[in-house]
Amino acid sequence: MANTSSAKKATRVAARRAVINKNRTTRVRSTVRKVEEAIASGNKGAAEAALKAAQPELMRGAQKGILHKNAASRKVSRLAKRVKAIK
Repeated sequence: MANTSSAKKATRVAARRAVINKNRTTRVRSTVRKVEEAIASGNKGAAEAALKAAQPELMRGAQKGILHKNAASRKVSRLAKRVKAIK
């Protein structure tokens, strides 16, 4: 248990940030999953729309520290490549 008032505050702040980060992570994963599902269904229009929604979420996640900037760019690039490959 924290002894100093600053350590107690730090644990409160960390708990608050953990909830926010969990929500952001969930939102990023959900949007990516929607793109994956649209690709699996073979619906190019839905996949493009889902990718258009997922791209800013991934970049926002990178900006907020949820995932690395290069990892977000790589995910967007690979998803875009797969969407483009749909007949």
